[in-house]
Amino acid sequence: MMLHTLPKHDGFYMPAEFSPHQATIMIWPVRPGSWGKDPHAAQEAFLQVIRTIAQSETVYLLADATHYEEAKAAAGAFASVLSIESNDAWARDTAPTFVTDGTHIRGVSWRFNAWGGNVDGLYAHWEADDALAAAFCEAQGIPCYDAGDFVLEGGSIHSDGEGTLMVTEACLLSAGRNPQLSRAGIEQRLCSCLGAEKVLWLPRGIYNDETNEHVDNICAFLSPGEVVLAWTDRQDDPQYALSAASLAYLERQTDARGRRLRIYKLPIPDVPVCCSAEDCAAYSFEPGEDTREPGERLAASYVNFYFSNDAVLLPQFGGENQHSDRRAAAIMAELCPDRRIVPIDARAILQGGGNIHCITQQIPKGLRK
Repeated sequence: MMLHTLPKHDGFYMPAEFSPHQATIMIWPVRPGSWGKDPHAAQEAFLQVIRTIAQSETVYLLADATHYEEAKAAAGAFASVLSIESNDAWARDTAPTFVTDGTHIRGVSWRFNAWGGNVDGLYAHWEADDALAAAFCEAQGIPCYDAGDFVLEGGSIHSDGEGTLMVTEACLLSAGRNPQLSRAGIEQRLCSCLGAEKVLWLPRGIYNDETNEHVDNICAFLSPGEVVLAWTDRQDDPQYALSAASLAYLERQTDARGRRLRIYKLPIPDVPVCCSAEDCAAYSFEPGEDTREPGERLAASYVNFYFSNDAVLLPQFGGENQHSDRRAAAIMAELCPDRRIVPIDARAILQGGGNIHCITQQIPKGLRK
């Protein structure tokens, strides 16, 4: 059932990711322009994520009709596989954003235009991705709010569950999303659709992030009043200025409850993760699809982790960054003592353009209807 009221007026709000889930949505990766002509490495990384999440909550794995049986054979023992069409596997950005009134849950269906539409979108056709949120809610009998013409991706928002949202200016003010709206107009739409009282606008995200710098790659809530920020001490790294600007901003802010933020730094990999000539040759791009070049720096960040009910699924990049990987795991273990830290070899996911948080979307606990 599509709803045309506003979640905030109905008493619904977006809970924090660290709050209890009933399930997680993922999508089986097959697009050659993201996962290569042979997607098995990416699929194995997805399966590791699925198996980990399934230890504490249900996983819904969506697959198009052509690949449904393949996905069911690979993941059916761990996930509930649903036949729903998509253009790619970024569930964070195309699956519903869920809101709750404390008991019931509802979905929100934003407009999706491949991270920028005709201005700077990453592929030319996104119709199935745009329809996915409503299709999932219909299949599961979950009421769904229609956000109208408002373009937004789930990776561009974080919520503390207590009235505070976090976004980046680089993304939400980009020309390819909602140019008809002012910053104040965008903020009003966010608060109405997500039941929030205050929006924190970080200026920038991760260097070379092709989503126009989603917030989920640069900063995340650990609990109300506490955030973790992607960081580097190397002033000659292009990330330094971006992280420093966000740090300076956050240090001046309070959240919706008036709390000063406690900010923890989570260093990015010491060695930039780049696309090799061999990596580039493995892709098969469609007309209008964004391509990669040998030596292109990928937007590697440990902040792109995912909270399941009992774990932190933490990206690992391997190779020259084994020390960085271990350091990130140690930091997150200290910051999240009540959850297991599960390192995931995520290089194959990063090759697609995102990471663990980008391929997952939580469904909060509730009575569904």
